[in-house]
Parts: sequence; C-alpha cells; structure tokens
Amino acid sequence: MDTPYEIQEIEHVWIPTRDGTRLSARIWMPVNADQSPVPAILEYIPYYKRFGSTSRDEITHKYLASHGYACVRLDIRGSGESEGVLKDEYLETEIQDGIAAINWLAKQSWCTGKIGMMGISWGGFNALQIAARQPDPLKAIVSVASSDDRYADDIHHMGGTLLGDNLSWASVMFSYNTMPPDPAIVGDQWYDMWLQRLEDSGLWLKTWLQHQRRDAYWRHGSVCEDYSAIRVPVFAVSGWADGYTNTVFRLMENLNVPRKGLIGAWGHTYPHIGRPGPAIDFLSEILKWWNRWLKDEDNNVEAEPAICAWMQDSEPPTTHYEYRKGRWVTEKTWPSHNIEEKSYRLCPGRDLKPDHLAPDIESRALDLQSPITTGLMGGKWCAYANGPDLAGEQRPDDGGSLVFQTKALEEPVEILGAPYVELSIAADQPIAMVAVRLSDMRPDHQVTRVTYGLLNLTHRTSAEKPQTLEPGKKYKIKVPLNFIGQTFKKGHKIRLSISSVYWPLAWTPPKSTKLQIWTGESCLVLPVRSKNQPLDHQQNFGEPQMADPDPKTVLAPPEHNWTIHKCLKSGKTELVVIDDRGKYRLENIDLEVSARAEERYSARYGDFSSSKGVTKWHRRLKRGDWEINSYTRICLTSDPENFYIQAELDAYAGNRRIKCLSWDETIKRDHV
Repeated sequence: MDTPYEIQEIEHVWIPTRDGTRLSARIWMPVNADQSPVPAILEYIPYYKRFGSTSRDEITHKYLASHGYACVRLDIRGSGESEGVLKDEYLETEIQDGIAAINWLAKQSWCTGKIGMMGISWGGFNALQIAARQPDPLKAIVSVASSDDRYADDIHHMGGTLLGDNLSWASVMFSYNTMPPDPAIVGDQWYDMWLQRLEDSGLWLKTWLQHQRRDAYWRHGSVCEDYSAIRVPVFAVSGWADGYTNTVFRLMENLNVPRKGLIGAWGHTYPHIGRPGPAIDFLSEILKWWNRWLKDEDNNVEAEPAICAWMQDSEPPTTHYEYRKGRWVTEKTWPSHNIEEKSYRLCPGRDLKPDHLAPDIESRALDLQSPITTGLMGGKWCAYANGPDLAGEQRPDDGGSLVFQTKALEEPVEILGAPYVELSIAADQPIAMVAVRLSDMRPDHQVTRVTYGLLNLTHRTSAEKPQTLEPGKKYKIKVPLNFIGQTFKKGHKIRLSISSVYWPLAWTPPKSTKLQIWTGESCLVLPVRSKNQPLDHQQNFGEPQMADPDPKTVLAPPEHNWTIHKCLKSGKTELVVIDDRGKYRLENIDLEVSARAEERYSARYGDFSSSKGVTKWHRRLKRGDWEINSYTRICLTSDPENFYIQAELDAYAGNRRIKCLSWDETIKRDHV
C-alpha cells in the first residue's frame, strides 16, 4: 500500500459543543501536521468507535490520513465516550453539535481550515443535513447509503407502508443505547454516564410509530425540502442490494453543485468492502474527490460522468451473492438522453405486451387477495449482504400474486433507472396496500427479483394527508419501483408480480383485502437504455486498497441465518433471523466484545391481527473484572385499530442488575 505520509493516532480528544457537552473523537493525522497543516475529514456516527465501527474506521481513516489528511471519527452525543444522551436520530442537537465540531476542527493548529464530511448510512445522512446548514469550513461531502427524504426513502416507511425494518432498526439502537462509555477513556464518571443513558434514551419505536404520515417530524433532516441549501460538492454512493439507492439519482437530478454518483452491486457497506462484489478501490476514488475540493488539486474530477453504475447481468436467484456479474456503465448527465421509457400493457391472459403490439387490449378486472405470508422471500429492505438477507427464489411469493410476463425475449433488454407501474385498481377495504415486483424469469423457470415497489393506497395522492379508499371504486395509481441497472438476456422473460401483502418486509394491512386490477388500463414502464455507449468502456476501478486494522482475536465466529417454520396444525408461519456478530477481543485495548440478535416475524393464515414481530438483543463487554451485559426485547403486534408495543431492558454490571425497565404502549393506526 502506497503511504506517502507517516501517521500518528490520537486515541481520544474532547470536542466541545455549544452547551458545554463534550464529544469524544479519535483522530489519525500525519506526524508533521502541526508544522504542515492538512485538511480534516469528519465521520460523525453513534456506533461506538471503541468497539462498534472500530475495524472499519481503521482500514478507512488510517489510509486517508496516510495520504495527507486529519481523519476524525466522532461519536454522537450520548454514544461511545461522548457525554449526554442519544434520544433519537438526526435531532437538531445532533446537527448543531456537528457544526460546532466542524468549526472547532477548522481552528486547530494542524488543520488548514478546510473540512470534508463522509459517512455511510447515519454518517451519510448527517453529512447531507449539515451541508444544508452551510458551515463555512465545510467544503465537500461523501455520502454513502443515505437518504434525502426521511419519510419516502428510509428504513421506516416505503410508499406509505410501515417497514418491518422499522422494528428491526429500533431494536438495534435500543440495544446500542444500553452500552456504557469505556472507563479507560472517561474514568470513574463512566457509571453515571451509563445510568443516564439507560434511564433517558427512551423507546425510539414508540416515537416513530407516532408519526405514520409524512409530517414535520420526517421533513426535519430531509434535504429534499430544499436542495438549493446544499452548496458544496457532493459525491453520492450506494449499491443495488442496499435500501438507499434512489437517493443517488435524485441528488444528481436536483442538486446544482459539482456532484457525481456511484452505484455498485453492494449491500449496505462501503464499496471497498462491498458485498456482493465487485468491491472496488473506493478509497482512491474519494481521495481524488478530497484532493480536488480540500487541496485545490486540478484533477478535473468535476468533469467525470454524473452516474457510474454496475449494470447487473442475469443471475439465478439466491439469498446471498458473493459476486454479481456485470459491467460498469456511465451517464454523463442525469436524467440521461440514453434512456427511453417503454411501456408494456397488462393483458387478460397474464401477458405483458409492448404497447405497439397491444393497441386494443380488453379492459377486464382481475381479482387479487394475497395470503398473509406473501413476501417471505422478499429479504430485508436494507440488506447488508453478509448473510441470507437478499430476495430469494420468487415463485413461492408469486403463488399468492397476480403474475404477468413477456414472451421469451428475442434480444436483450437493458434498463437503468426507476421502473414504475400504472394500475387501474379497486379495493374492498378502506385501507389497503399493493406490492409490485419486477423479476427476471430464466429459461429453466427460476425467478430472480430485480426490483420492487410498495404503495399504501391511502397515500395514493399525498403522504402528508392520506385518504381512505371508497370500497369498490376504481382508482388510477402509480407505483414507483426502486432504481436498478439490469440486463434481461435473450430467451429470458420479464415478469411483473402484484400482491396485496408483502410480509414481513412491510407490515400487513388491518384486514385481508381483495384488490381488483384492470388489464388494458394498467401498464409497466421500463427505463430502457441504449447499450454500449462510448464512455462505458472507459470506466475501470482497481482492487480495493485500505489500511490494516488493529489486531483482533476472534473468540467465536459470527453466524447469520434466516429460517422459515410452518406449523400445519395452527397455520402459523414464522421467519427466524439470527444475527450473531460473534465474540472477539480488541488486543490494543484488551476488550472482549460480543453481540447477538434474534428476530422472529410470525402470522397465521387468514388472521390479519396475528402479525407479530419480536426482537431480542444481548450485548457484552469485558475487560478483566469489568463486565457489562445488556438484554433488550421488543414485541410489536397490531389489530385493525392499534399497534401494541411491549419492551424490556435489563442491564448488568458483573452479576449485579443495574437497571430493569419495561414499556407497554398502545398507538392508534393512522391510515396504515
């Protein structure tokens, strides 16, 4: 690995905020930065830099620091060794603390005064949000796997439906917030800081369920409210297996600053450790970005294509890929003139026919009433692709769906963009949803999901002001699907599947719903791309370069598994998700770390009040005689009127129980 600068690490630095709360930072920088100041790059997240994101921080920030930057990993207020309490994501205090940190960094003797922000997921979110506040020292950002719209495109909702990942993610943070700061950093005050977190962090799931429509709560932090507020260059990144792909394209379309977008095959990971592969030399890519905007290097990065995307080839369906075949393609601008919308009409015989071949298709109502467990092969909304969390073989779910498909393709079809469907639709209930899946059917009849979309039909005209349906009334709706780059091969078929349930990726409607969909009046629209554009052959990324992490000894391996159980006697089906992070020791700080989650999603055939999600986490830290264990549990159920939350938290220091808390909450359903 080429390392032009010898670096030093500062394990802990206090950064003050406006109200006096101190945030804890870990910093890597060139050893001579005091004599020759360098720009700073800030990553600002709540994932406990001492034991949570440690290895990822080290391989990333040590590499960037060795190329002439001061890299700062800052724990958000109330996380890691930072003081205070973390009470929710993207609060105003978080934004103001981040601005204070940027201003503090810019004034340090080792800093040139120019700051960049980077981050994946939470760190990508607050990079966008802080950029919109325009702190003067902030000169550019890299935002990976983030959203510009916290309601439409985050882990909580999709198309107005409530996502199963809303419960899953609430459980992750419920567990993280039980962890103490490290006494090796903060000293004897660790215990009081820990107690304050246990008592005051709260049950975030309750807060989120109190906002089921797109209100001011979700508008806060959604930079799509005013794209013009962002006035610094933006490098936006995601992967097709991730939940946050759409943001890249919207930012390219709506920002008026130097910008570029990169989309690979990856799940929710940085591209230099991206799975499914190909992983790329992403750190060299962002070095070019930082060198241009933080060091004024004339490398012409602003002239690069607006979009560089991995065009996926057809693959057999599986819940995990090590590598997705394909090629890199580029678009100089977005939206692109190389892409043309082509419409396929839904026909009574369950065919998909191109519009020019279907001038007089009969308008006929087809009935659809999906079983409650339709969707078990849907995978996670936000897939990490480090276990069987991708969408699997689609035929089991297609059995509970209306299915339309083309004839075998006479030539390949390549799409890049967001497909959508227009449906003439009616429902027999005032609240209903529709799930739409676009798939690749192979000659051996295996079916691989390509992309999908969800719509709560009460949100058909507005997410701010949902309206119930008039049972039996026909409505014309549009359902956008997630952006995707995909090649459908010659001899394959393009399949469209429509269901009234998509459990447990989305929470079930209040009651079983019969939908009617009219053929002839309904269509699928694909963004078809002209193949083999001249610039496609110019893009090539090298093998990933990164620094070595500090030593870590694996004491027990991780385990990731998804299992479906069906009881034919009771009619209950249960999806069991095991997310065991294993056990390891961080040798440099002599700390043992382990974490294990178990999630169970169940429902009984014919009973739409039986939907249930139960999540459990156990976290453990140990150094010598100091040992911390926390156990958290959340159970979410519903009936046609309400959601019900039961939650428990137990925290132990050694063998002594320090805190035991419980919640029992009822929250009214709001058009969901």
